[in-house]
Amino acid sequence: MGAEQSISEADAAAAAAAPPAFLHQPWREIKWGDNQSALQYVKNYKPHAEGQQVRILLHGPVGAGKSSFINSVQSVLHGRMYTLALADNTSDCSFTKKYTTYKIQKGGPDSFYPFVFNDIMGLDRNGVPVDDVRLALQGHVKDGYRFNPVSKMSNDDPYFNQCPAANDIVHVLVCVVPADTVHPIKDEMVKKIREIREEASSLGIPQMAILTKIDMTCPEIQGNLKKVYLSRHVKKKMEQFSADVGIPMNCIFPVKNYHDEIDLNSDVDSLILSALKHIITHGDDFINRKNQTDGSV
Repeated sequence: MGAEQSISEADAAAAAAAPPAFLHQPWREIKWGDNQSALQYVKNYKPHAEGQQVRILLHGPVGAGKSSFINSVQSVLHGRMYTLALADNTSDCSFTKKYTTYKIQKGGPDSFYPFVFNDIMGLDRNGVPVDDVRLALQGHVKDGYRFNPVSKMSNDDPYFNQCPAANDIVHVLVCVVPADTVHPIKDEMVKKIREIREEASSLGIPQMAILTKIDMTCPEIQGNLKKVYLSRHVKKKMEQFSADVGIPMNCIFPVKNYHDEIDLNSDVDSLILSALKHIITHGDDFINRKNQTDGSV
């Protein structure tokens, strides 16, 4: 009985010494419920150069939620649930096999937002070769190319783009990682992400990260997403990932993708729009810098 009591007292003492699950003040501000301003920014965005579009390349481990993020953005912009990119919830292997550009319709059937998403095969052991991601960053990969985990793309492949145009290159590289498995992240995965980041850096391409499945890693915010920037656990996950791969904290955004919902949720929209707005801004800045450097403007 004495031993049981001492164990119980030790547990109680440890619980008392542990920091509270939530901070007193949010460590990042977000305008919850005021989605109209961010939504309007996205809807009004127009690159300076006529016909220019921001190309956003998503990469990350299998099952991170890359396709689901594309679908979530589409749903928010259309004001209803929408499935543009096919996603899978059962396979341990990458569901995405081909290099595909996803355009989001705006208004009429021939009108689209001036930004596009590219989803690629997961970065896991049997996933996309890093060399193929390098080629995609440079605009050398055409739509429809089927990734081969054991062989990189060759220059004589019919899907190899010999002369990339301004809209073919990637303008923002976004690493998508699931919060429930982000740490400890495998050394092999860290190595791949860092190699891809180095290539993007050499090209001047800005890099960001999206932390998905935040509701699965932190039960405290599952019923109230407004607590995400009060959660010590989520903040720690982001800090650990930032330290692992080198992406700054102010370029990492926690989101919850639409998954089992049948109706939109204002708080889910707020996080997705916050991330999307910053992704577009980073891409626009890169395009403007590149145009000035190239003498295009």
